[in-house]
Amino acid sequence: MATSILVIDDEVLTLSNLRRALTKEGYEVMVADSGETGIEIFKKNHPNLVLVDLMLPGIDGIEVLKQIKDLEANTVVIMITAYEIIEKAIEAMKLGAYDYMMKPFKINELKAGIARALELQSLRVRVSDTIETERGKYYFDRITARSGLMIDAVRTARRVAPLDRTTILITGESGVGKGLFARAVHYNSGRAEAQFTELNCAAIPDNLLESELFGYEPGAFTDARRRKIGLLEKTDRGTLFLDEIADMPFPLQAKVLKVLEEQSFSRLGGTNQITVDVRIIAATNKDLQKRIEQGDFREDLFYRLNVVPIAIPPLRERKEDIIPLALSFIEEFNVELHRSFKGISPDAAHALTEYDWPGNVRELRNIIERTMALHQGEEILAEHLSVEITASRHIEPIIREQKKQNEFTSLKELEDRYIREVLAYTEGNKSKAAGILGIHPTSLFRRLKKRK
Repeated sequence: MATSILVIDDEVLTLSNLRRALTKEGYEVMVADSGETGIEIFKKNHPNLVLVDLMLPGIDGIEVLKQIKDLEANTVVIMITAYEIIEKAIEAMKLGAYDYMMKPFKINELKAGIARALELQSLRVRVSDTIETERGKYYFDRITARSGLMIDAVRTARRVAPLDRTTILITGESGVGKGLFARAVHYNSGRAEAQFTELNCAAIPDNLLESELFGYEPGAFTDARRRKIGLLEKTDRGTLFLDEIADMPFPLQAKVLKVLEEQSFSRLGGTNQITVDVRIIAATNKDLQKRIEQGDFREDLFYRLNVVPIAIPPLRERKEDIIPLALSFIEEFNVELHRSFKGISPDAAHALTEYDWPGNVRELRNIIERTMALHQGEEILAEHLSVEITASRHIEPIIREQKKQNEFTSLKELEDRYIREVLAYTEGNKSKAAGILGIHPTSLFRRLKKRK
């Protein structure tokens, strides 16, 4: 389908020449000799680009531009003007015109300007598509939350997302999904079209962290040969996610506090104050109150970050979410690994639910990926899972029973009973039992022989 261009000009000769020249370039060209006619054509045809003369009978080019932008804000508009009304052309640029061309203009220059403008429009569409894709990926309804604690965390994040100047402190163990929450907040806020930047404070050496955040001027230190724009500046109008904030060096915390309070800073080695509009979301897997007591974290920064706290529970405290999460990962890896798993067997589901998941959601995702990479079929079976996962479903009932009776056996007795449980599960298959126990079959035979 040809790219469409609407030309609005009250000069018949200009309309004729532009229609002929642009049609030869392969564009679909529509023309209008007044602003009113141009607006009607625009409403019916929604052209890709509009050329508008500033001086028109009836409503002038400025008013036409305003109405077009009200109808479709992303439409690219190029103004046509004469030297004596350059001020109006500048006014049009402020109102959203892409560019202006001086009369009399060369047709080749106009063609080049149109090509650049259409390339910009294409870029805008791609950026918009990317934003919609990311927004869909991080939509709050896609966060698995069946447990009460997780439902509360999602509800809080959903409520605070539109308040795009409010700082958030996300807490939780490593692997629970703090980054997922931060992105969900960003892509469901008014800042979604701007940049989301993540900085892991624990992953960058202390002496580099400050320059990464604030940038620097030439000569700020030995190797500073040219200006570097920091992440704060790059993320203007967006969201900066400071992960592992507890590991930020103490002297740098004061500078971050200043940015939060004043939304301004200076590059290293510079004196000019740079103003930014950045929302900061911080996250940590450490107890910041303890860090404050130890003198490692500023109390004033903690209170400034902790305006809205969101605590994400570990996976072992939200067991209702384990199987739904696993099933969502199966869907993901069916596509990525070209598999056709449809679910999880009851035994495997029981094992996954009983396991403590020290690595949280990240560990669960890795386990599902590994299992599906190594096996094929319609279901994930217990025998597909690693020993550390399957062991828990045998030993947990034993420990629960002993707790109930308030009577604990020796490690040797516990080992004997566990081996018997595994052998019963494998229906006496010693090689399979040895695999579950994580020992060589010969070692199992030797232990069984000693117990006779």
